[in-house]
Amino acid sequence: MIPVTKPFLPPVEEYQSYIKDIWERQWLTNNGPIVNDLELKLKQYLGVNHLLYLSNGTIALQIAIKALGLEGEIITTPFSYVATTSSIVWEGCMPVFVDIDPETLNLDPTKIEAAITERTSAILATHVYGNPCDIDAIQAIADKYGLKVIYDAAHCFGTKYKGRSIFDYGDISTTSFHATKLFHTIEGGAVFTNNPDLLKKMAYMRNFGHSGPEAFAEIGINGKNSEFHAAMGLVNLNHITAILDRRKELSANYDQYMRHVNGFRPRIQEGTMYNFAYYPFVFESAELMQECYKRLAANNIFCRRYFYPSLAELPYVTKTSPLPVCEDIVQRVLCFPLYHSLKPEDVHLIARLVLRYQNY
Repeated sequence: MIPVTKPFLPPVEEYQSYIKDIWERQWLTNNGPIVNDLELKLKQYLGVNHLLYLSNGTIALQIAIKALGLEGEIITTPFSYVATTSSIVWEGCMPVFVDIDPETLNLDPTKIEAAITERTSAILATHVYGNPCDIDAIQAIADKYGLKVIYDAAHCFGTKYKGRSIFDYGDISTTSFHATKLFHTIEGGAVFTNNPDLLKKMAYMRNFGHSGPEAFAEIGINGKNSEFHAAMGLVNLNHITAILDRRKELSANYDQYMRHVNGFRPRIQEGTMYNFAYYPFVFESAELMQECYKRLAANNIFCRRYFYPSLAELPYVTKTSPLPVCEDIVQRVLCFPLYHSLKPEDVHLIARLVLRYQNY
């Protein structure tokens, strides 16, 4: 069987060395030394000034919305994982969907201004598949209308834009360190900001609002993460160069074959150092995608319709305008298996099957 993804797992001995230390210290959570070490090493590796390690990427989005004091409407993308939208609704705001760019599949900045109303407080955009949005255009619109910008950068570990970490943009960027991500801490996430005051506020928020044992500075939530999770992150960080290189190699292998398939790969934003987080392909037709999807599954090769359906179809939101590009793309896009232990011969098998089905 070839699944769509597998978590990277380091040599167990490397992880066990941290577990032994945790056992001896008996400090399991609540901002322990391994959590602090991970935050420091992540800042150094990513080249960012500030980050907070959290329990998951969804909490990261919720804290970002709460910390910015957002109300009313938030302009966002219909083409992302459900957490992007559900976090907006969970925090009492209304998602306003605008369509996506037909080449990058990210939020289309040319559609944003028409969706802005007096109730709009922010733009929440996803860097889909680790591919940066049109950051400059989005920031220009935000500056013009006095809006906050949050980036859902859940797919973006290792991506750079114009020589800087992708996490360095927006008022707040968030990410996920879930086990399926190319860098993971089993479960986990983070928030990033260049605003020290905002960072301090979010630091209180992730720990129930505590400013001392019996004092509270903010409304808070339990967004902390444990020493065990942070230990996995420290070990995996030692392997990150090999992980990124492997995904780039496998993606190049796919490219050799998929250029003969009717469809296209999303265009990577100019000025990007890409992390090859996923291998998405948009087929020429929904029928061809469905046929390949079913026949690969019949051969125990499991792809994912990532993302499907459009978030504007969720039962707890309102679609306020037509989204023709997104509605077309969700019917044709498929993510192929991509993970560290996948072999080039596996890629060859997958691609041969796709080419065979296309030519039936």
